[in-house]
Amino acid sequence: MSARTNGPEFTAPEMVNTLYQRSLGIGLLFGVISLITAILPGTREQFFHSYLIGFMLWLGVTLGSMVILMIQHMTGGKWGMVIRRQLEAAMKCLPLMGALFIPILVAGVPYLYSGDHSNPAHVTNGWFNASKADGHLYDLSHAYMQRIGSPNFLYLNGYTGRAVIYFLIWFLFAYLLNRLSKQQDNPPVENLAPRFRRIAAPGLILYAFTISFAVIDWVMSLSPPWISTIYGFIFIVGEVLSALCVAVIVERILSNYEPTASLLKAKEVHDHGKLILTFVMLWAYFSFSQLLIIWAGNLPSEINFFTRRLYLGWQVVALALVVFHFAVPFLLLLSRQFKRDAKTLVWLASWLLFMRFVDLFWYIEPNFTQRLSSLSWIHLLDIVVPIAIGGIWFAMFWRNLRSEPLLPVYDVHAQEFLEYVGAAHD
Repeated sequence: MSARTNGPEFTAPEMVNTLYQRSLGIGLLFGVISLITAILPGTREQFFHSYLIGFMLWLGVTLGSMVILMIQHMTGGKWGMVIRRQLEAAMKCLPLMGALFIPILVAGVPYLYSGDHSNPAHVTNGWFNASKADGHLYDLSHAYMQRIGSPNFLYLNGYTGRAVIYFLIWFLFAYLLNRLSKQQDNPPVENLAPRFRRIAAPGLILYAFTISFAVIDWVMSLSPPWISTIYGFIFIVGEVLSALCVAVIVERILSNYEPTASLLKAKEVHDHGKLILTFVMLWAYFSFSQLLIIWAGNLPSEINFFTRRLYLGWQVVALALVVFHFAVPFLLLLSRQFKRDAKTLVWLASWLLFMRFVDLFWYIEPNFTQRLSSLSWIHLLDIVVPIAIGGIWFAMFWRNLRSEPLLPVYDVHAQEFLEYVGAAHD
């Protein structure tokens, strides 16, 4: 067997350029709408609430793609070869997400974690508003966040320092994986799997730790009296699930064009469907475990989290998550035929990506809004801002995807994969 040349047959199709332009246009259009709305009187606080939802959604897709990539390097398997370059293109969006975190650091902290100090009626449940009557909580939150200076400006040594550490660790592993992968675009054919595993093994462990602390800083701290030891795992599963959904959507788009049309087989689609089913079940298991433990404990400091989200209209969102994030996808994915058909699986993947947004909305928005029925038209920002971030994210994704071949041809496992799909030739 001779290595197949890394020629134009493995480059991304021309339609990727069209998708790049359309995604960028959507991102810029909705971004301008978001920014205009953000400067209107009384809307800036809601803008940052929506911004946090959108940021966590697309950061999850980015980091989830890196996790799936590392799992594939650790375990091997043909299921990951056809989407490997898609996962790498998504992982390369990390610099974008780092840049998109800057607005939260520079201007969003007072609106997310300390509220509008000029109007006590709009104070939110941030770390900095931990009641001084609870001396232990106040001292703990003050020490953890290390706030110095005016609450309306950013002087957060702890919050900022940890965020820098998180992103540096993520950047490091993304860089190492991408650098090693680029070596497989040129001859000779090599087996770099052991080197990939040496990167992926510590990478998965450090990811689990860093994202757990990150969601404590960025999301769980919105409600300081409440803690959950399983909170980080819920977000880890949600990120991997959303990344799988994006991978299925992209592979379905590319399956109409070469080379993906030849590389993507029903078995790989089936494998991706089984992975989605696995993480749907894990999401339900972790979410129910969190509810069950807190419900059984029945401690006032803990049940407040769920009483906020199971009454005053929010129970509708909770019920929708149970039915449409777990029950319906679970029943559909039990069908082998459904999982093997890319044309039908893509619709479920798109729906689950939307439900991931709903899940984040349910976690974040009740910290600021007591009644679901009290949401006004301005909360359309909850839709507009995530679409703006998503449009820019996809623009960068398509740009990354077209910059490299869709298959690392000079990987020895890629050669085996080409033989498997019948695409290799001497």
